Amino acid sequence: MPADRNHLERCHHIGSGLSSVQSGSTYVSMEAEIPEVLYRGMRDFIGSNPNWDQYRVMSSALAHFLFQNGCEDRAVTERYLDDLFIQPES
Repeated sequence: MPADRNHLERCHHIGSGLSSVQSGSTYVSMEAEIPEVLYRGMRDFIGSNPNWDQYRVMSSALAHFLFQNGCEDRAVTERYLDDLFIQPES
């Protein structure tokens, strides 16, 4: 089951009132400024792990943060656990 990326909008009642199924949206584009040291760390990690990209890293980090801070959404928990136990490709 893919992560529901409109969960935040639903939780805070700030969305358009359409669920992700109704609107057909499965991804949300996000822009964020991060400290350069984190960018370099992400770039180095991706360079050493070709099965990861910046989108997967950011999605995994966000799922980890939300899970560790009490988010009880099943899709977030599944994403967190999937990334925690993912087997590296040979």
